[in-house]
Amino acid sequence: MKIFTDGASRGNPGPGGWGAIVVFSSRKNDENREVVELGGREKNTTNNRMELVALIQALQFVKNQESGIKNREIKVFTDSAYLLNGATRWLQLWEEKNWKTTGKKDVLNKDLWKKLFKLLNNFNIEFKLLLGHSGIPANERCDEIATAFADLPAQASGKKPKLYSGVLENYGIDLSVASVRPQAKSRKLKTKSSRKPYSYVSEVKGIVKVHETWAECEKRVKGVSGARFKKVFSGEEESELVKQWSID
Repeated sequence: MKIFTDGASRGNPGPGGWGAIVVFSSRKNDENREVVELGGREKNTTNNRMELVALIQALQFVKNQESGIKNREIKVFTDSAYLLNGATRWLQLWEEKNWKTTGKKDVLNKDLWKKLFKLLNNFNIEFKLLLGHSGIPANERCDEIATAFADLPAQASGKKPKLYSGVLENYGIDLSVASVRPQAKSRKLKTKSSRKPYSYVSEVKGIVKVHETWAECEKRVKGVSGARFKKVFSGEEESELVKQWSID
């Protein structure tokens, strides 16, 4: 089973939409594959919330359709590092800490993370991080659905996008995935110690900053109790660490 998801918002916060594609086996004949597109909108939301809602709605759809799905294996494809990292790295810790960050603050979007936490217990899920807007047809289709719903008039008088529901062989969108975001294998070509750092990230009393040099970073954290710092080796790694420490 495969699930593709995406979220969009016009403003952050602002009108938002979400889209998902669910590919699953027919209950009548396991050899027959079906595809269902899902989508929806909220009047005032954020992009991250729409990313979460897309997966929640897709998993809820599967749960409602299937029986005996406790160990159902699902591959979830998303271009949201926030969703993937939350679901695979932070969620269990948040639940154990009563939905508080390490800084004793409420987890952002706690209401949605709680819903997702309950749903994930029903499935055996493998998450795959996609390169956003890299031409993967299924990912682009989810973005198209999410954007279309986000752009609907507030009064819902506009025409909602047409969503597909039917057999896989009649679905006109390629569901292959050629551009999964590179994982650790590509990063082992050189050890971190032999590479030039991209930047340095520090966190002091909940405020995260990025520094071009170690001297600048050291000046900020030296002698400060509870300060955190780390050197990173790519813009992607920098963005993910800043996002993670901002949430913690």
